[in-house]
Amino acid sequence: MRTPWIRAFAAAAALLPATRITAQQPADLVLRGGKIVTVDDALGTVQALAARDGRIVAVGTNNEIQAHVGASTRVIELGGRLAIPGFIEGHGHFSGIGEAKQRLDLMQVSSWDEVVSMVEKAVANAKPGEWIRGRGWHQEKWTNTPERNVEGFPIHDSLSAVSPDNPVVLTHASGHASFVNAKAMELAGISKSTKDPTGGEILRDEKGNPTGVLRERASGLISRARSGRRVRRSPEKVEAAFLKTIRLADQACMEAGVTSFQDAGSSFGIVDALKKIIDRGELDVRLWMMIRENNASLARNLPKYKTIGYGNDHLTVRAVKRSIDGALGPRGAWLLEPYADLPSSSGLETASVESVTETARLAMQHGWQACIHAIGDRANREVLDIFEKQFRANPDKKDLRWRIEHAQHIHPDDIPRFGKLGVIASMQGVHCTSDAVYVLARLGEERAKSGAYVWQSLMKTGALVTNGTDAPVEGISPIESYYSTVTRRLADGRTFYPEQRMSRMDALRSYTIWCAKAAFEEDIKGTLTPGKLADIVILSKDILTCPDEEILETAIDFTIVGGAVKYEG
Repeated sequence: MRTPWIRAFAAAAALLPATRITAQQPADLVLRGGKIVTVDDALGTVQALAARDGRIVAVGTNNEIQAHVGASTRVIELGGRLAIPGFIEGHGHFSGIGEAKQRLDLMQVSSWDEVVSMVEKAVANAKPGEWIRGRGWHQEKWTNTPERNVEGFPIHDSLSAVSPDNPVVLTHASGHASFVNAKAMELAGISKSTKDPTGGEILRDEKGNPTGVLRERASGLISRARSGRRVRRSPEKVEAAFLKTIRLADQACMEAGVTSFQDAGSSFGIVDALKKIIDRGELDVRLWMMIRENNASLARNLPKYKTIGYGNDHLTVRAVKRSIDGALGPRGAWLLEPYADLPSSSGLETASVESVTETARLAMQHGWQACIHAIGDRANREVLDIFEKQFRANPDKKDLRWRIEHAQHIHPDDIPRFGKLGVIASMQGVHCTSDAVYVLARLGEERAKSGAYVWQSLMKTGALVTNGTDAPVEGISPIESYYSTVTRRLADGRTFYPEQRMSRMDALRSYTIWCAKAAFEEDIKGTLTPGKLADIVILSKDILTCPDEEILETAIDFTIVGGAVKYEG
């Protein structure tokens, strides 16, 4: 579906005067001999492109662009390969990517026994008392259910047996639950008598004893236990550790062809630290950030932290982030009706409606975007209600581009509200195929078909639907998420409600210009239009035309940011 704002943007681009370069001003970079899909309707597909001083200065035929080649110009011969605007990660956790690379990677484990074995090996190489951390396990993706379990989740006994002196915390793939051993619970003061925190749950066995699973905000009990160790580090060690984390995340983005990254929730302190890194020229990816802090902190700091295009367009801070519910996998998503596979629960309200309403009010007051995590149909309805009340109370404020992050499970009555209200559905294609193995069990057939990952239904309302991976919840690969978006095909070959698939071109838009639009950055990103940033990705295969099965074989050959090659495969 072609939305009106895209047609208007293309028409405006067509009126821009052609950019010319004299012989004394050769381009820094020229791409030629390929299929360059500009994602600009007025320009279409071209053979060649020239960039200078970080911007695209011309696109056209090989002969037309030859005039821009000088002695110092780097020329990349595409040899028929596909070049597209740099991928924009529409929702991820930037520092989380770097942190995940320094922990046990549990994304591919196939059983609880394998998790225990990995922890046992880590303990053998750790000092007594050292925390063992990991991320990526998902009980619904194991080949078998642990013999001793509660709701399909294992009980900590076997894990605690191999790690008696080392506290262990293993984050669920979704990031919305944790598994801990006895030592970690001891340090956190978690026992049979510990009450569930607001917006969280300590999963217990039939005798009321903690199993080791901490849902949603209950994971904060462990975070507080670890904070004492962190504060004992010197400022120099803290800074060095943060820089290592950022470098790992930045490298992962370049390798994946991600030239811009929309970070879904960091602190004001992280913004300050990133500015120092950017000032030293040590960050390649462009960041657009949502601030995730409490309302009191937002009230104090929003007036002074709004940042647009800092460091040659490497940092923009203009949005706030809250989560009103959890994730479907650990049964933390807030539903209108109980879970089909757990009738005693409808999920969790992880932040009160009143608190999120105040966040929205502050965003409106200070001219910031509001980005609210909502996965369950109850959560989505509550957020739409909050947004609608703010819009009605401020009729003079237009083009707000407020977002619901994930928007995974929506009641059919609420789908038209996205288009009507102009609310952006910030979604992740890969979540559909990753989660599909248990969506039917959680929601049942009727709710799954009518409201789960309904990209086409949302687009038909006029809503903007963006793409991403939620990394490190999923791998950062745009290629994998693109594949999921255009096929909705599971690993076993089944297809999850294929009528909701996007076309190849719309899927590309959802990863480029639509993400740029969702961030107020369509004037500088998202298409290969002269005057825009020269952020480009060159692929080994043509993902717009190749057979479905070849999409996942596509490699990132070049990642170019500001006309400079930052990664070459």
